[in-house]
Amino acid sequence: MDFRIGQGYDVHRLAEGETLWLGGVLIPHSKGTVAHSDGDVLIHAICDAMLGALKLRDIGTHFPDTAAEFKNIDSKILMKKSYELVKQKGYEIVNIDSTVQAQQPKLKPHIPAMEQCMADVLEIDVDRVSVKATTTETLGFEGREEGMSVNAVVLLKRM
Repeated sequence: MDFRIGQGYDVHRLAEGETLWLGGVLIPHSKGTVAHSDGDVLIHAICDAMLGALKLRDIGTHFPDTAAEFKNIDSKILMKKSYELVKQKGYEIVNIDSTVQAQQPKLKPHIPAMEQCMADVLEIDVDRVSVKATTTETLGFEGREEGMSVNAVVLLKRM
């Protein structure tokens, strides 16, 4: 079988008065992400992992933050379009593993909803989507609650 592994990383600044979308789920919090799109840092990292696995560059290449058509766009749309590019190359998702680095809010109660939402968008079984969350023990920009970051890995196989 032909397998491909992709790694994705994304960061967004946090600010009061913004909304916080993670994995397609609106998370109640006093701060949200600052971005051209809806700022879903989790979906963006996963998109980069999918695209990178097939040398399709990155999310910014396909959906630039300079394009008006992507202003405030729902990142679930970007995820669906990214996966369509993967399928056009003859590949499908085996599994996704991701880790959100954020001091606040506590994400554990929201993880099942995030996993299910992204599985639904990608039309795959939820057991193929893993989301984990960790604090940085108050270290770095995540620990100071200035932003959050996500690492993601995707395994693809030829259909």
